[in-house]
Amino acid sequence: MPRTQEYIVDLSADERSELEAMLAAGTHKTRVLTRARCLLHADDGLTDKQVSQAVGCHPGTVARIRKRFVEDGLAAINRREADRVYERTLDGRDEAHLIALACSEPPEGRSRWTLHLLAEHLVALNEVEIDSISHETVRQVLKKHGYTLTDQNTG
Repeated sequence: MPRTQEYIVDLSADERSELEAMLAAGTHKTRVLTRARCLLHADDGLTDKQVSQAVGCHPGTVARIRKRFVEDGLAAINRREADRVYERTLDGRDEAHLIALACSEPPEGRSRWTLHLLAEHLVALNEVEIDSISHETVRQVLKKHGYTLTDQNTG
């Protein structure tokens, strides 16, 4: 027995005409146009599976679009889901240690520091209390402070 739709899309005449005008113009991002198509098909009474086949997306995507429309209205098709918020790995003091390390002489046998080397040596420092750090975090901190590993004049 098919599951009933949890969120029912009921577009007003103005909302429907706005979505159709959006599709006719074709100047919006593809994902916004896909959401508009999903809402129009859902308003016609199609199930998530039928909408997904008609539009060419996953049924879960259709369910999320329905839910966002019911909760937030038509403005929901333009917004993205909130990006994940990460806790900072390094504080200002730790960043200063990283910059100082990057400005120092590289390890013996190396002509310059690499992001991976900096990450390994920073974890090994007794002054910094972190268990691990990715080379990407190292790259972002160096970029934030305008430091490049390839510039001979930096440091």
